[in-house]
Amino acid sequence: MKPVSVFVCQSCGSQSPKWLGRCPGCGEWNSLVEEAAAPSPGRRGRAASSRAVSLADVRPPEGSRLATGNAEVDRVLGGGLFPGGVVLVGGDPGVGKTTLVLQILGHLALERDVLYATGEESLEQVASRASRLGVRAPRLHLLAETSVEGVLEEADRLAPAVLGVDSIQTAATAGLASAPGSLSQVRDSAARLIEAGKQRGMPVLLVGHITKEGLIAGPKALEHMVDAVLYLEGERYRHLKVLRAQKNRFGATSELALLEMTASGLVAVENPSAALLADRPLGVAGTVIGVAVQGTRPLLVEIQALTSASAFGLSKRMSAGLDRNRVQLLSAVLERALHITLGDRDLFVNVVGGIELEEPALDLPLCLAVASAFFGKPLPQDLAAFGEVGLAGEVRGVGSVSERVREASALGFSRGILPASDLERLKEKVPGSKLHPVRSLAEAAEILFP
Repeated sequence: MKPVSVFVCQSCGSQSPKWLGRCPGCGEWNSLVEEAAAPSPGRRGRAASSRAVSLADVRPPEGSRLATGNAEVDRVLGGGLFPGGVVLVGGDPGVGKTTLVLQILGHLALERDVLYATGEESLEQVASRASRLGVRAPRLHLLAETSVEGVLEEADRLAPAVLGVDSIQTAATAGLASAPGSLSQVRDSAARLIEAGKQRGMPVLLVGHITKEGLIAGPKALEHMVDAVLYLEGERYRHLKVLRAQKNRFGATSELALLEMTASGLVAVENPSAALLADRPLGVAGTVIGVAVQGTRPLLVEIQALTSASAFGLSKRMSAGLDRNRVQLLSAVLERALHITLGDRDLFVNVVGGIELEEPALDLPLCLAVASAFFGKPLPQDLAAFGEVGLAGEVRGVGSVSERVREASALGFSRGILPASDLERLKEKVPGSKLHPVRSLAEAAEILFP
């Protein structure tokens, strides 16, 4: 007799007939949860066959993307919502996921029918939030429902142009006895909604919770099933939020948009670089402007560094916005290249604005900020830098040179420290810019700390 229940790992989906402290599939501890065993599918007949179609006979839908009403969100999506595309929006609790989705659906409902299914708020709560955000769209239909079958039945009745579900962790299908939010429920609920969106050519917006590790709750396969994964980042009490594309089948990945939380909702910041540099201190040691590229957009950020004597002889390395291991590695490279001692000093690094960046092009500005803090010598106010730094202290090229130089020049940074190989690839000179090519950290130090 087959077991009536199985234990399913909430991390990888492995099944076990009995409870185990550690999942045999992925090695996670205490991740197995008891769920009802799925009924046997039995013998299946041959599925209806489909015929292959020549690529020349398939016409992509030109100009059919739906604008969200927010130019920055459209940029991250690659131009708007694609017909039949499924977008998963994740983020910390209270960061603004529901606000963003409700604003998008409210704009789309000005010209078409839109269905918003919520399993976390009552209809009165949603209406109150919409009133606060200034969303007044009679064609926006609200549904308080957690059953996927109920949502799809209402979608059949209304035939909406767009469907929003908040959240996928509260959705459940009647065919499974497990609780909402379990791995099998999240996976099957998402599969039903994705299938409905593809068949109808209807964009679907799914809101997803994230775990304490910063990953979207549920099976990792959920991110592979959808067409785009957007993360809304930002500290709860900061007014600036970052919308980042982790995956996008219809646009550039790692695209970034800066949004400002206001009383009327999330508003696009048209010039993110200028916003991040608005309160920049001048004439202070340990600060420098780095030029990163996020997706297709160059972004200027202020990198700050502070060094102080270690209190107990054991130095600390703390970082906000940059990878801490990268900071430790570059501090060791800096010691060797410039013949300075940082082992007896604490090092603190910060990217102003609360955004997190991982681009190697910020290696050089980080090293310059640490050197400036160590020597106590401010860097020129009109200086910007970019470049990757290797273990031997060499400065390597990073690409997108023209875009970086033009963005820095447009914001008044006329001097630049950049890799020599990138300067050789620069196709056109930017008027008014004085660029200093370097091949190593030692050359950069000779220019800035003679």
